[in-house]
Amino acid sequence: MTDIPRSSIARTAKLVGLPLGHAGRAALGVGKRVGGRPAEAVAAELQARTAEQLFSVLGQLKGGAMKFGQALSVMEAAMPEELAGPYRATLTRLQESGPPMGAERVHEILARELGPRWASTKLVEFDDVPAAAASIGQVHKGVWRDGREVAVKLQYPGAAEALLSDLNQLSRVARLAGSWVPGIDIKPIMDELKARMSEELDYHLEARNQRHFASAFRGDEDVLVPDVLVDSTHVIVTEWVDGTPLADVITRGTQAERDEAATLYLEFLLRAPNRARMLHADPHPGNFRITDDGRLAVFDFGAVNRLPHGLPTSLGRVLTEALAGDAHALEAVLREEGFIRRNIDVDPEALLAYLSPLVEPLLHDEFTPSREWLRGAAATLQDPRRPQFLIGLKLNLPPEYLLIHRVWLGGIGVLSQVGGTVPLRELVCAHLPGIDEARLPPSP
Repeated sequence: MTDIPRSSIARTAKLVGLPLGHAGRAALGVGKRVGGRPAEAVAAELQARTAEQLFSVLGQLKGGAMKFGQALSVMEAAMPEELAGPYRATLTRLQESGPPMGAERVHEILARELGPRWASTKLVEFDDVPAAAASIGQVHKGVWRDGREVAVKLQYPGAAEALLSDLNQLSRVARLAGSWVPGIDIKPIMDELKARMSEELDYHLEARNQRHFASAFRGDEDVLVPDVLVDSTHVIVTEWVDGTPLADVITRGTQAERDEAATLYLEFLLRAPNRARMLHADPHPGNFRITDDGRLAVFDFGAVNRLPHGLPTSLGRVLTEALAGDAHALEAVLREEGFIRRNIDVDPEALLAYLSPLVEPLLHDEFTPSREWLRGAAATLQDPRRPQFLIGLKLNLPPEYLLIHRVWLGGIGVLSQVGGTVPLRELVCAHLPGIDEARLPPSP
């Protein structure tokens, strides 16, 4: 690979070709069924081919297309199993994989960003084969001049143009996305990705964010953030960290490994906003590893949410009232924070019943998020036969909560993939501001 394809026409053709390709395979499937093949076999083959095309097109285009695929990958746990199965492995590959740049292009970038003598004055060893490839950059392993093993992250040439083009085109064809991965609401994903585009492209800003997190968690027993050695417009050099990718724990971890990884992951999501005054806003598994000494290594700080005062105390207040069963106090807090608009009438008891599937896990000292649980909760919330269904249509998401909401949804999706048992109530009470533990009902 050389550069990311920059032509808007060419990239749009590939993206639009995803749903068109699916339609063509569907027509082929009808023909095979008429010819006598079982419907189940035809459907399985159709979904497998669609999944493979999804990875191929999004992975080759990189930019916003691959970022879109990564966003989908953390949400597959909520999809019905018959739909999620063919897509799971394909979307997981988008978390850490992608066709790499060639060595010649990589050396050109390093010479431009680190100086023509980079190989003798800075990186005394450098592996031309990338260790990982992601949406807008790829990572190589090397040795810095002081002997430290380092990770060298390079931004793909043309990433900015590609990202803008992809996100615009994906927005236009998002209504067809149900043909790619059924059961996913695309619009909120696209809105958030577009809002964060410029920050993810700014490697100086990403390096500054990472230095901030590394300082906040320096010496921590449970979290490791690699130090940044040097950064430029398109290159970041950080300390190298070995470990087991969270994606590997998801696919083949023992139950003990799942429990440990899930607890570390959840605690980081809860602790970081109050310790670093920032929220790590890219929760997909490719950004996390479990080190040999049992810590959670965290990577990729291109997308963060700045929280000068930590997480809003209103989140703890909402949970407290919901768990305590005080419907009127719950409504009052949600109105105060803008989750219910002033002119909207809501039955407090129906509101409490609507939110019950989301807060029920906190009634237990330990909880095991799973794909089955998440699918059940999602199906309950979206069931139009449920009397409280219309309550969801009346709720509003204030702009200041948008990224927090998206990260938590993604985090729940990842935890449901990991399938580890976590001390959920203990962690939430310890790290979520505003929660009143004394008012919570005792665990069963």
